[in-house]
Amino acid sequence: MKLVVAIVQDKDSNRLSNALIKEGFRATKLASTGGFLRAGNTTFMIGTEDDRVAEVMTVIRANCKIREQLVTPVSPMGGTTDSYIPFPVEVQVGGAAVFVLPVERFEHF
Repeated sequence: MKLVVAIVQDKDSNRLSNALIKEGFRATKLASTGGFLRAGNTTFMIGTEDDRVAEVMTVIRANCKIREQLVTPVSPMGGTTDSYIPFPVEVQVGGAAVFVLPVERFEHF
């Protein structure tokens, strides 16, 4: 058995949740916040049999897309902000960060 932990952008959360249910996977959703953009994310915890991990990965890949987004950098901490002029920067956001962990023991009560 494996625990698949997928961190996805909030924009992809509902689509992924519906796709997982459609394919017969149970998942627990947790609200989370990304460290880089401090944007809302959703963390899915999906328990599955070893032979279905590839199937879960396919569902995640199909429903979580990388997209370009303009962001304004946060002003520097400490020091003066007189010479700091924030210019929007285009960065890639979205997609999914996925961890597959072995499960030593699982019980359902």
